[in-house]
Amino acid sequence: MLWIILEQMPLPLATTQEPHWKTRKFFSRSTLRGQKGFSEIDLKLEIVPQDALRRTIFPLGELTKDFVKKIAAENRLHHVLQKKESMGICFIGKRNFEHFILQYLQPRPGRFISVEDNTVLGTHKGWFLYTLGQRAKISGLKEPWYVVEKDGSKGDVLVAPRTDHPALYRDLLRTNRVHWIAEEPPAVLIRDKMMECHFRFRHQMALVPCVLTLNQDGTVWVTAVRAVRGLALGQFAVFYKGDECLGSGKILRLGPSAYTLQKGKGRTRAAPEGSGDSPHPDEG
Repeated sequence: MLWIILEQMPLPLATTQEPHWKTRKFFSRSTLRGQKGFSEIDLKLEIVPQDALRRTIFPLGELTKDFVKKIAAENRLHHVLQKKESMGICFIGKRNFEHFILQYLQPRPGRFISVEDNTVLGTHKGWFLYTLGQRAKISGLKEPWYVVEKDGSKGDVLVAPRTDHPALYRDLLRTNRVHWIAEEPPAVLIRDKMMECHFRFRHQMALVPCVLTLNQDGTVWVTAVRAVRGLALGQFAVFYKGDECLGSGKILRLGPSAYTLQKGKGRTRAAPEGSGDSPHPDEG
């Protein structure tokens, strides 16, 4: 919507003043969390390299979405105001997600299996059609079941009853090598190998307090102060300190679920075999 407004408004006169990003060769730009009521633009920028970020201008600044709409109204851009906001996957639109994906991937039938007692509850057309935390469409069942794990080799999708089932919650994850927006990890993390901050992995998700543990290869363990619902491999954990977005890392490994821990399994949070790193410095 912003670009439509800008394209139809008079452009300001050019000046001879050098952009501030050119005044210092090694100047490093950071990104701040978006205003409430606006899309969290930091979630789009957490992997942008510093060289590009130094040359990027965000004309909205601290404006809220309501204020931008007011600007559009004052400039009689009513078609902008009437445009519906995109809430789904923009390139799919109103098409059925399952039908869309199966146009490009061959069906790989599998089973829905209860995480509690290994009961087979139904079948599906492909484990890749489901995301951890979403409701599973299981024919013949009246009560909702939710995806907690996927086994790509067997094609099974493990599900649990209730949206708040402990199998949906985890408090530990490991990322790949973190992309730090300022190009280097925060000084406190370099010094202490641990740092308190916040993270999120979904758009508009509430920030979760956590502790980062820096590994020698630049990856990090993220220990959340409370278990988080729906963590999934391949998503990006985005880190914040105050209002500043620090950077992000792709989630490569998940710790045991709260349900697994309750059953007495996975009590030791051992690092992957051969990794040489542990999420806690006092663990061997």
